[in-house]
Amino acid sequence: MIEGSEEQLWAAVAEPGRRRLLDSLVTHGEATPTTLAAELPFSRQAVSKHLAVLVDAGLVTPRREGREVRYTIQPDRLHAAAAAMLTTANRWNARLQAIKRIAEALHRADQATPEGSHGGAGPDRRSANGEAGIPGPGPGGGPSGPSA
Repeated sequence: MIEGSEEQLWAAVAEPGRRRLLDSLVTHGEATPTTLAAELPFSRQAVSKHLAVLVDAGLVTPRREGREVRYTIQPDRLHAAAAAMLTTANRWNARLQAIKRIAEALHRADQATPEGSHGGAGPDRRSANGEAGIPGPGPGGGPSGPSA
């Protein structure tokens, strides 16, 4: 799938109304905008606009039959769309798992560190007057590092 068509795909399925329209088309197999508008909370004109976006993304195909235009799902493109979404979901799951592992490791390290031995400013470090989060002496002995 080329990147431009993938952008179109994401834009097409991002809108919940278009996903509902796709569900209806899957159920019917083939339908006119009038048929779809009768069962969805959109006007026929709104259904036609949504169908145009789905046609541009390659998810549905129009077929003229007399004065009517009937729309059908493109199974190969829908399968490719589902595969692209699954790939993206797996990539995000891997990223979220990595973030979770880092957060858990930091939490374990914080739990294992005795209070007051953080070595720098932190939420557990208190100033002489008891205020939290006040930086302690820096590496040069002063409040923010070596003296000039």
